[in-house]
Amino acid sequence: MELEKIVADMAKAIVDTPDEVKVTRIDNENDGSIELLLTVAPDETGMVIGKHGKIAKAIRTVVKAA
Repeated sequence: MELEKIVADMAKAIVDTPDEVKVTRIDNENDGSIELLLTVAPDETGMVIGKHGKIAKAIRTVVKAA
């Protein structure tokens, strides 16, 4: 639950409509990994990705460190 909150808080700080931010956790039982699916308003997807994917990469880096 902690990782989901971290990702949601970062995304809410970036977008204009934070109420539409949703983070879904998917546990992969085969290899023990987890996947976090971040959903935002369709017109704000670019804000979360950033130019050349820089913001998305930064979010991934923070999650890996956490």
